[in-house]
Amino acid sequence: TARTRRKKPGARDGHPGRRRAKPTRIDERKTHRLKCCPHCDGQLQRCKRTRTRIIEELPEDLRSTVTEHTLYRDYCPRCKRHVEPVVPDALPNATFGHRLIGFTSWCHYGLGVTIDQLIDILQYHLQTKLSAGGLVAAWRRLADILRPWYRQIAEQARKSAYLHADETGWRVQGRTCWLWCFTNDHNCYYLIDRNRGSPVLRRFFGEAFDGILLHDFYAAYESIEVRDRQYCLVHLLRELEKTDQHNTSNEWRTFAKTLRRLIRDGIRLRKRADFTPEKYRSRILRLGRRMDALIAGGADAPAPPGSVAARAAAACRLPADVFDNADVRRLCKRLRRTGDHLFTFLDYPEIPFENNFAERQIRPAVILRKNSQSNRSDRGALTQAVLMSVYRTLRLRGHDPLSTIAETLRTYLKTGQLPPLPRAVVADG
Repeated sequence: TARTRRKKPGARDGHPGRRRAKPTRIDERKTHRLKCCPHCDGQLQRCKRTRTRIIEELPEDLRSTVTEHTLYRDYCPRCKRHVEPVVPDALPNATFGHRLIGFTSWCHYGLGVTIDQLIDILQYHLQTKLSAGGLVAAWRRLADILRPWYRQIAEQARKSAYLHADETGWRVQGRTCWLWCFTNDHNCYYLIDRNRGSPVLRRFFGEAFDGILLHDFYAAYESIEVRDRQYCLVHLLRELEKTDQHNTSNEWRTFAKTLRRLIRDGIRLRKRADFTPEKYRSRILRLGRRMDALIAGGADAPAPPGSVAARAAAACRLPADVFDNADVRRLCKRLRRTGDHLFTFLDYPEIPFENNFAERQIRPAVILRKNSQSNRSDRGALTQAVLMSVYRTLRLRGHDPLSTIAETLRTYLKTGQLPPLPRAVVADG
């Protein structure tokens, strides 16, 4: 509504307008001309003035194409058996082609469309009849073929310079499981497991991760040795807002205000147009000292005069009794464990201060979980993880999933080997 709207929609005044890009091809041209005036039925004086209007529409008879392949089976005297050519347009014994498999699997695992909705789309809009069992069987065969890509995505993610990590609840055969997501700009690896703790992280990372790990404050991530890590500051700010709802004491408000100011000072410093770690090294060190002084105040006992807590409170200009509040002491205990990795993003310009990228990559799985109720078998869970990882990685690398999968399956049938995982598309082509 107009009362709740914060600003006027659209770009600011003076900015150039944005419209949909003009199509690169014209398939058909039509001309339109009136025979008489539509208002008075009078005779018109012909002019040379014209204007063009482009309309895109789906064909009226939109349906799949059916091709009958005749295969000659010839006898080889040397091998003493009959042989026939390979049809690269479909998997062996399959009755529909690669693009149909790629389209349905991308809609389900990439966009969250349910199987029943896919059957309706194919039947009523594309005039193609497929059963739920046929779709699931085709997706399982596709996942088995793309399994090497799945392992390659995991290996490349482990060797990357930085990695976002997140997890969410999942169900397999009615049992509680967890969907893990490890992602960056070029890789997205999903893993479904019964365990939510450190054993899953150790199986994925091995002994250590030689990069920067970005995650929330879940303690299991701290079991992995990393070169450096960045805790999500958005989660920390949300924790402050959540505590504000039930703790209205002056002690908590004073501490939360100081901590918010400290975090936002770091974020504003990073957003400066001329920011570099070398140029603002002194300010970065000053932020670290301010954080150390703040979190040193939450001791397990009341701070006596002249103690570390009292000196920390004085350094932060906070009253000493602020740290007697239970929520303040609880948060200080957490920050003493994580405080050294709250401002990592100031030392590495390519690292963000939040973990929103992992949450955005895990969101399609959350939508699919709501629509399809997760998986009904362990094999279905593996198919889910493989195809979601492949499709999300292809999108991150700038590839069209449908054409890429179709061409990959043709190459696989012709050569018997899966081609390498496509590299990221360069921005300039």
